[in-house]
Amino acid sequence: MATIKSAIKKATTPRRRLKERMPISESKTAKPDRSESYNEFKQFDGQQYTGMTIGRSHKWYYDKGEWKETKITPDLWQISYEVTKRRAGKAPEGSGVPVGTAYHWFILAHQNVKKLNANDYTTSMTGLKYKLSHKRATKEKWSSTTKTQRKHLINFLKEIIDGLEKDPMVSEFEFKEKTYRLEASPIAQTCFEEGCMQFEVSLDGEHIGIIQRLKNSWKLEKLKDKKLVNAIGKEILQWYK
Repeated sequence: MATIKSAIKKATTPRRRLKERMPISESKTAKPDRSESYNEFKQFDGQQYTGMTIGRSHKWYYDKGEWKETKITPDLWQISYEVTKRRAGKAPEGSGVPVGTAYHWFILAHQNVKKLNANDYTTSMTGLKYKLSHKRATKEKWSSTTKTQRKHLINFLKEIIDGLEKDPMVSEFEFKEKTYRLEASPIAQTCFEEGCMQFEVSLDGEHIGIIQRLKNSWKLEKLKDKKLVNAIGKEILQWYK
């Protein structure tokens, strides 16, 4: 925890330092065609990549999908899910990968469910997805073998486990005359010299997702009250000082 504390203490302007890792063409001083910026090479923490810039996001709508689940132990279920997802907006012309490109992702997520009646449940999922491999539209082979994918997945899960084994921050704070119990754990993959940018958050014992540190505020998809989100972020920063 001392390492995380010292990292966050240094983080006076974290987003500014993250932008220093981005190529000049991605900064606010230059606004190239978005299709060109999508496909050019970028740097992030010593890793070269292409595609959407770190920090940006997509919004999708999912068609009526098919979720199947089979109980295999008292607490373990096998699941499968198939659906077509559609972009909420429109991709810039010429951007993105060619039609036919394929990806293999590993998803690690929390699913919160509440029964409404005999046949209906609300459901929401928050978590992480990690790319194990991809296949270009013009290629027959995937970018990495199944053996290499397993190694990448093992390393990813080890990082997750290391984080889970550390004690989370636990704090109580007042907001609008109500006392909240907050638990938060940094996501190791988002921790750099200038601090950690994202944290898993539980409020009053309920997992509510991942809070993200922005330049002057905080973002948490599941909470609509922005002031409450910023109050949670402020509590996290105070804890690690």
